[in-house]
Formats: sequence, C-alpha cells, structure tokens
Amino acid sequence: MPYITHPNGQQTHYLEDDFTDPWETVETIVIQHGFARHAAFWYHWVPVLSRHFRVIRRDARGHGLSSYPPFPKTTSYDYSIDTIVDEIVDTLDQLGLQRVHFIGESTSGIIGSILAARHPERLHSLTLCSSPTVLPPVAQKLFAFDQRDWSTACLELGSRGWAEQLAKLPGTLSVPNQEYVKWWIDQVAVSKSEGLAGYADFLCKVDCRDVLKDIKVPTLILAPMRSAATSVEEQKSIQASIAGSKLELIDAAGHEIYVQKPEHCQKAFLEFVQDISET
Repeated sequence: MPYITHPNGQQTHYLEDDFTDPWETVETIVIQHGFARHAAFWYHWVPVLSRHFRVIRRDARGHGLSSYPPFPKTTSYDYSIDTIVDEIVDTLDQLGLQRVHFIGESTSGIIGSILAARHPERLHSLTLCSSPTVLPPVAQKLFAFDQRDWSTACLELGSRGWAEQLAKLPGTLSVPNQEYVKWWIDQVAVSKSEGLAGYADFLCKVDCRDVLKDIKVPTLILAPMRSAATSVEEQKSIQASIAGSKLELIDAAGHEIYVQKPEHCQKAFLEFVQDISET
C-alpha cells in the first residue's frame, strides 16, 4: 500500500494511476474526497483522467486507510487547518510534485480553497466540486442524527450506522440504484468511527469564506443544483468571491454530482484545464 509518513507521525494513504505515454512529461491531478468517503470512491474518474494525467487520489486524515490521532482523548496532534494543509503540501513534497491540479470534493473543497490561498505556487488549478464554504450549525445538527453533536454521532452510530442514516437524507446520495447505496455504505464503513469523529470535530471549526478573495489560481466550481449541503446561491457567491473563476451548474438530484453526472463534471474539468493550458 502506498503511504506518506508525515513529520508529525501520521500516515496518509493514496492511490496512484498513470496511463500516459511514458516518454511524455505530464501534469498531475490530486483528488481529495468529501467527508466519510475515501480515494476509492473516485474509481470511475480514473479511466478518463489517467490517460492524460498522473492521478493521485488521497485519503484525508482519518478516512479510508489513512491514520488518525486518538479522539476525544488528549493527544499531541494539532488538529488544525494549519496541520491539514501542511500535510497536503508534505504529500506533494514527498511525491516530488511541485505543482498539481487539485480537485476538492465537498468539505475537501474548503480545505482546497485554503490551500490555494496560502500556497498558490503549488497549484496549476483548483476545482471545487459540491463544496460549501463552511458547515453552519444547521448542517452540523443535520449530521448529528439526534446525537449530542456530529462527532458523537460518528462514535455512537459507528461509521456504518452513520452512513446508513446519511443515505436516507434527501439531497445527499439521491441515487436510485440500491446496489450502489449498499456499496457506498460498505465503503464508508472502511473508515474507523474514531477517525471520522475527529475529522468531523475539525470540520466544525473550518471556514474558508475569508480567503476566497485571496485565491489567484484558475478555479472551476462544479456546482450542484439540489444539494443538501450547499445551495446554488452559495455556489454563485463563491464564484463572485474568486476573481476569474468559472461556474458550471450540474443538474443532478443531490450532493454527489461527481457520481450522478460524472461525464458532465469530467467534460467541464477537462475543458477547463485545456483552456488554462492555452492561456
């Protein structure tokens, strides 16, 4: 299994695919999933992207096969946006990647926005897919499923139980194929409940609204039209805040537009990258 071990001792798991011509010099795409998902969820993007790019799919802290600090026990790990962004930069350093195209899905778009504002020299571009700017109290309460808070819900319900509850919410999965829903829940269950709980607690404190104006890298916004986590109005506000950004509205039933309308999203991304490569 490919892992990055960071100076703080935590490990990041990633998947790598590269079916480009061996003699060509190509750019790299880093994809980071949203909450409770992990690298394997983006399997269906690999055939399209990896023929032309080196593709790195990265498990966030506490997700998939990446490690996590104890929660809620006291630990020396500084669970902050500084740490999370530094770990992404360290991942690039250890993989020998000076600049990448970063795709952040859902909550990882919040992280990606802060990464782009702080380290524009490391990004060719930023793509935000179904990404809110902050998780307000109403969203945190929604994800708590009648528990004390979101983190407690992850611990008490377990990763599988939490996924089963989320799958019932309108505007989240919204995929009629029950075999997909079963697979989705099984994959969420790969992550440990303690890892998800720690990351949920971290996400409750993250807000990228103040840094959007500082993003200078080319930015694509893949905006869901019927998401339970972000509105079209918020997506338009993100576009207005990031100078020169491009907004692509995706007409899908729920939040996971990268699953519901993958061809639309992939086409918009490839055209976006092609456009910026020609400027």
